[in-house]
Amino acid sequence: MDHQRIAILAHEKFPDRAKTALGVMRYGDQEVAAVLDRETAGTRVHDHLVESDAATIDDAPITASFAEALEAKAETEAGAGDGGADDHDIDALLVGIAPIGGGLDDSWRADIRAAIEAGCDVVAGLHYFLNEDEEFATLAAEHGVELIDVRDPHEGLGVAEGRAGDVDADVICTVGTDCSVGKMTATMEIVAAARDRGIDAAAIPTGQTGILIEGWGNPIDRVISDFTAGAVEEMILEKGDEHDLLVVEGQGSIVHPAYSAVTCGILHGSMPDALVLCHAAGREAIHGYESFELPPIPEYVDLYEGLSAPVADADVIAGALNTKDVADDATARSAVDELAADLAAPVSDPVRFGAGPIVEAIEAEVLEE
Repeated sequence: MDHQRIAILAHEKFPDRAKTALGVMRYGDQEVAAVLDRETAGTRVHDHLVESDAATIDDAPITASFAEALEAKAETEAGAGDGGADDHDIDALLVGIAPIGGGLDDSWRADIRAAIEAGCDVVAGLHYFLNEDEEFATLAAEHGVELIDVRDPHEGLGVAEGRAGDVDADVICTVGTDCSVGKMTATMEIVAAARDRGIDAAAIPTGQTGILIEGWGNPIDRVISDFTAGAVEEMILEKGDEHDLLVVEGQGSIVHPAYSAVTCGILHGSMPDALVLCHAAGREAIHGYESFELPPIPEYVDLYEGLSAPVADADVIAGALNTKDVADDATARSAVDELAADLAAPVSDPVRFGAGPIVEAIEAEVLEE
C-alpha cells in the first residue's frame, strides 16, 4: 500500500491475534489513525504492547467502530498539518485480522459499510473476497471507492520450471517450527539489517501482510497447489538479478497438519541457498491444533534440509526466536542461547535484540562463498 492514512479493523483480536495489523503498523509506511477493537476501545495501542514493540510501532487510539475512528482523527494528526486532508481524513480501512480459514465475520460488516460510505477504500487479506460480496461491491461503486482483495492471485501463474537457482542473487528462506512464530517479521528485520550493513537486499512477500507492506507479491496460500512453487519462482526471477540478497517470507511449517503444502511449495519454488529457522519461545504445540506437539528442534533441521536437498543444498545457518511473550531480557537471552545450542548456529530475536547475528551468519555462510 502507498502512504495513506488508515484505520485498522482488529475486533477482539488486538494485539495478540492481529498479526496483519501489527505487521503493517511496524513495517508499513501508512499512518494509522485508529485501531478498531470493541474489547479494548477507549485505550491506546501502546497500552497493549511490550516495550520492544512500542519502540517500533506508533501509538494510536483504539475505538469501538469506524465512526468513532473518524471522530478520533484529531488525536493522530500531530505533525501532519492541516493542508490537503480529505473530508473524511482516513483514506482506507484495513482488515487487520487473518483468521483461520480467512472468512469474513458478519460483525465486521457495519464498519466496512461505514468506511465505504465515508469514501474510504477497504483493503483485506481474507480468502473471502470483498469484490465478490454483492452488498459491498454495489456500495463501493456508488461511492467511487476501491475494494482491494490482497489474497486474489493474478492471472497467468503456472508450474515452476526449476529456474530460481539461476538468478544472480543469493536466496535465503525463513522457515518455521509452526505458523505464527514470526517468519514475516524475521524476513523484514533481516532485510533491514542487511541493508544497514550495505547489502543490497529485498524481501520476497508470500503472504497478505508482507504484500501489504511491500506493495507487491503473490499470496501463496491462495494459489492453485500445482502453481505454488511457480508463483514463488516468478518472484525470484523478477527480483533475482536486481539485488544481491533475496529473503523469502516463509509460511506455515513443514509439520503443520493444515499448512505444510504451502511450506513445501515456497521451499521448492525458491530453491534457497540457506535457511533461517523461526520459532516462538515457549511454544510446545501447534497453534490452533494443540493435540499436535512440536518435534524437537534438531528434527526440524533434518526435515527442512532434507526437503531442500533435491532442489537446493540449503542448510539451516541461523535461527530467529520470537520472545514477545517473555517478560524480561535476561530470560529472553537464555531462550535465545538455548535455541542456538539446539541449532548449533547463531540465533537472535530480531525485534528485541536485532537481526545482526543472523545477517552475520548469512554473510559468512552464503555471501562470502
